Amino acid sequence: MIYSFCTLLEKKQRVDIYLSALFKDFSRAYVQKMIDKWQLKVNWKVLNKNKKIDNKDELELEIKTEKLEEILPEKMPLDIIYEDENILILNKEAWINVHPVPWENWKTNTLVNGILYHCKEKLPQINWVERPGIVHRLDKDTSGIILIAKNDKMMAYLSGIIKERKIDKYYIAIVNWIVKQNNFKIESYIWRDPNDRQKMTTKNPVNPKIAVTYAEVLDYVDNKYSVLKVKIETWRTHQIRVHLASIWFPILGDKVYWNSKINREVATKYQLKRQALHAWKLNFELYWKQKEFIAELKDDMKKIIKKEI
Repeated sequence: MIYSFCTLLEKKQRVDIYLSALFKDFSRAYVQKMIDKWQLKVNWKVLNKNKKIDNKDELELEIKTEKLEEILPEKMPLDIIYEDENILILNKEAWINVHPVPWENWKTNTLVNGILYHCKEKLPQINWVERPGIVHRLDKDTSGIILIAKNDKMMAYLSGIIKERKIDKYYIAIVNWIVKQNNFKIESYIWRDPNDRQKMTTKNPVNPKIAVTYAEVLDYVDNKYSVLKVKIETWRTHQIRVHLASIWFPILGDKVYWNSKINREVATKYQLKRQALHAWKLNFELYWKQKEFIAELKDDMKKIIKKEI
């Protein structure tokens, strides 16, 4: 797969730094390997990894898919919400990566390994990294509902309705502080933080993309925390975590977008060891009928939320 695009820069920047910030799945070391293999051209010329690029430079990047044979099936428990010959819908546990990533030795103990074992047959893939059946992702420490396509036709259908925003996706989040506004909307540009490629940001993001989040207060905990039902209109990386942190209501236990002192407090008080975010519900058309699928909250969040969701 070849991507061609024009840079948007305020000042010159090393090309490996720029691309690792632009593409979530690429570390700087992985980008450098691609450059060494002549997979990148700038203004139609092959260059070295130390090259600096300028505003409106033309980039052409060839992205090669990792070999599926290196990702082996593994037997693991799967919390299945629904399954037929075309689709698998799971309630993902926290602490597990959805898929391997190309620059880390993470080819085992991922959801993909478990899906390959469960489904037996070859599964479809999209994009430049082998993610058999994976239509969309959840962060490692986020639990909840995730869609798996079992054939090319279902992969194309689900990818299409996601792109057209024809899936309603809801989360349950527990945030720091009392949110007094019962319903609210957050809309901003969001993408990679130019100063930290592991983070997303609403402030001067690289390659900004619009993100829209809606939230409703469901309950309060200990007169200090708020339980929110969150609906996302766009499906951006870390969208809910970044949006809520940007208005000073960060998600409980979030190690990236909040401070360690408060995280230690909630870890001690509630034995919460990850961000309190759960992909709860999906509404979309399946087989010409509107369907709703719900993923039950995991035990660690259930212990904090007293009200039945």
